[in-house]
Amino acid sequence: MIEATVTIPGETRSRVAFSDAAVELVERLWAQHGPVMFHQSGGCCDGSSPMCFPLGDFLTSDRDILLGVIELDADRRIEFWMSREQFEYWSHTHLTIDVVPGRGSGFSLEGPEGVRFLLRSRLMDSARPFE
Repeated sequence: MIEATVTIPGETRSRVAFSDAAVELVERLWAQHGPVMFHQSGGCCDGSSPMCFPLGDFLTSDRDILLGVIELDADRRIEFWMSREQFEYWSHTHLTIDVVPGRGSGFSLEGPEGVRFLLRSRLMDSARPFE
């Protein structure tokens, strides 16, 4: 498992990790498609799964928040974004991106692989330093 770097100002604990299976799949997708990034929206259906895109194919805005960056190595970094609205609901959770058998989203790169990305969550006391 790889923990993401902390990217939210004032926080001290990682909010995102990738399981070993997710890292393995991301490395395969990177080899096929080049640099990738993730986005988690607050939508229903496919929008409720973490989506993997070629870097630059999904445009983020001030309505999104960068929850963490996974560093595969010195030259390969993967950003994990979430809509701000969704973050309001999930601000108390740590997210682990994992892989399970099944059909992925039609828009997410893992779709043809016969697997899909899945979020596993656990409660966090706080990512902000104690005052």
